[in-house]
Amino acid sequence: MDAFYALIGPENGEASWWQLSVRAVILFAVGVVYIRIAGRRTFSKATPLDIIVAIIIGSNLSRAMTGKAPFLAALAATLVLALLHRLVAMATLRWSWLASLMKVHPTVLVRDGLVDSNALRRHGLSYEDLLEGLRLEQVGDPADVVRATLEGGGRISVIPREKG
Repeated sequence: MDAFYALIGPENGEASWWQLSVRAVILFAVGVVYIRIAGRRTFSKATPLDIIVAIIIGSNLSRAMTGKAPFLAALAATLVLALLHRLVAMATLRWSWLASLMKVHPTVLVRDGLVDSNALRRHGLSYEDLLEGLRLEQVGDPADVVRATLEGGGRISVIPREKG
């Protein structure tokens, strides 16, 4: 263990540049492994839980790299968090009540060309935000929409009205 600590430097934040560089390489590899354990969804179609886990993992790894937290303890705590996230994600597949607690439900913003102003307000969206989401889906006017939905990942999906 002494050789390992000679390689990564002291835990008091006084590691040399090359010891911090060794920490960075180790943390890069460990970070990739932890994110793989947590699952691909941690950064794709992120839910609030996913975002929090990602921020905490990044924060923990950063503190371990700079010596602001004990190296092995920070790695262990981060691994526990990644495993917990993975277990909760798998549990939501089995128990719908847990899924409804953890996941964001889609909200209809436009139905048959009519904009739901209350839904926009509840989700902190302006009418201009809605129009931007429609334009990104190649629709210029809410009247041309059968349904526009704010999805759990924050994207607005659009079913355009048939032309013709």
